[in-house]
Amino acid sequence: MSGSLNKVMLIGHLGDDIKMHYFEGGGAIGRFPLATNETYTKKATGEKVTNTDWHNIVIRNKAAEICEKYLSKGDRVYVEGKIKTRKWQAEDGTDRYSTEINVDEFTFLSTKKSVPDAPPPTSTKPPSKEDDLPF
Repeated sequence: MSGSLNKVMLIGHLGDDIKMHYFEGGGAIGRFPLATNETYTKKATGEKVTNTDWHNIVIRNKAAEICEKYLSKGDRVYVEGKIKTRKWQAEDGTDRYSTEINVDEFTFLSTKKSVPDAPPPTSTKPPSKEDDLPF
């Protein structure tokens, strides 16, 4: 197989509410931590062990606004996207890195927020630039 693949699929719980940032041009970005758990039983002791991994989730524009409206801390969600590493310089001049999941698609699995007479969407795929082409 030639080429490569960068695809991440996670099911987990929000560790915090979505933090939104709006840009002058009308764009938006939402960020939230997502917890995934792995549970197993130790053969020697029979003890049940749960390991939690935390993932930095990034979602953009209309999809971010939908998530902010319906999701809150503790809600369960499926996300699909790409893993990206960002680099920046800290105030002391050292290089810092952050690994994030840039979401392309998501599905709400449980939500606590509700809007009267308007059930939340269960799944969405943000429009791509190709969807906007007139041909």
